[in-house]
Amino acid sequence: MNRIITTISLVAFTVLAVLSCKPKYNEPTYSKGEINPSRFVMIGGSHTAGYMNDALYYEGQENSLANIIARQLGKVGGGNFNQPLVNQSSIGISSNLLSPMKLGYKTDCKGVTSLSPIRIAAQGDLGVFNQNIYSTNDLFGNYGIPGLKLADVFSSNSNPFFTRMASSLSASVLDDAIASNPTFFSVFLGVEDVMDFAKSGGTIENLPSATSFQNAYTNLLQVMTANGSKGVIATIPDVSEMPYFTTIPWNGLTLDAASNSTLNSIYNPLGYYFSVGSNPFMIVDSTANVFAVRQILSSELLTLSLPLDSVKCNQMGVLFPIRDEFVLDAGELQYLRGVIAEYNQIIRDLAAEYNLAVVNVNEFSKNLQTGFVYNGVTMSSKFVSGGAYSLDGIHFNAKGNALLANEFIKSINLNYKSRIPQVDANSFNSTLFP
Repeated sequence: MNRIITTISLVAFTVLAVLSCKPKYNEPTYSKGEINPSRFVMIGGSHTAGYMNDALYYEGQENSLANIIARQLGKVGGGNFNQPLVNQSSIGISSNLLSPMKLGYKTDCKGVTSLSPIRIAAQGDLGVFNQNIYSTNDLFGNYGIPGLKLADVFSSNSNPFFTRMASSLSASVLDDAIASNPTFFSVFLGVEDVMDFAKSGGTIENLPSATSFQNAYTNLLQVMTANGSKGVIATIPDVSEMPYFTTIPWNGLTLDAASNSTLNSIYNPLGYYFSVGSNPFMIVDSTANVFAVRQILSSELLTLSLPLDSVKCNQMGVLFPIRDEFVLDAGELQYLRGVIAEYNQIIRDLAAEYNLAVVNVNEFSKNLQTGFVYNGVTMSSKFVSGGAYSLDGIHFNAKGNALLANEFIKSINLNYKSRIPQVDANSFNSTLFP
């Protein structure tokens, strides 16, 4: 009996001991570290603005890269962050005056209906550009301007996405950003500087020289740090890794026996051969031969702007080679990637010179291309299903912006000994299916 009582006592004591040792949950300790986040200002292009699904609209702005970072800075003393918001009831507008895209059903030239990006209306809301929303009572923190190139920061310009929020017709983006009195800043520029070349298939050659890029970026940082403000800047992603350039397969030409025989009879004399099944598309190349046509290489890219109905029903890419404006060929890709590498080295060197945090967005982009698992969810740069990019294939959706915002926060924490919490990217929307 005594043995039983002793055993029961020991069990009770063990249970009490375990319960008394149960770890207590402690709220995480946040800290601003060496920064002053009270007035955050971010300068950038469309990725900073919250431009997604090929338009600027309220929901996209609410989930902009700049706004997500600002919300997290708010947990370590950051103040109000004002954005040049489109009216909540507006459908928004693109740089081409079109409406945003959504995923819907579209019927192609062969009568096949499938899910595809479609516009939500015939045109965008032109009223977005009809009213200036600048106010001295609530200066903006988000200077993400769709289409903004580095050189455009320094002078007044006619970009309607800026004029709608500018303090005056003569003001520059930098003038107004500095007038907002930033105590901590971010710069994410350079994407738009290379995007025209990439989207045009290399036909628009207006990339700034490395010297021009360095001088402009240096001038910008001199102004932004003049009052002692700290900041974080970001490298440029290899834009050719975006879904806009990787979705349409180079060997998407599918041939049956009859078509295969016909094409071989036409192109065999030029040294090009086809087989039943998947084949490379034919593209224009003025250096290829007297007919200026050749098969696309597996390393070359087709843009998402390629008119697929013409491919499906009008023999584009077969008898009618795909024009240069829809192709990034090997030489153009080598040039583009070389320029981006030069720009990124400049950005990294300036970050070191001015003791600024630097975000390797280029590495983030490459990780998306190969794919990774985030909190149990696979993320990649695959069009629509990858979860990170919006329907224009260039700009991130809300979840992609949240993932990128975490990269900014990691860099800030590392460089400035702060403890700014990251966001749960899985709480943000990706592409919505009908």
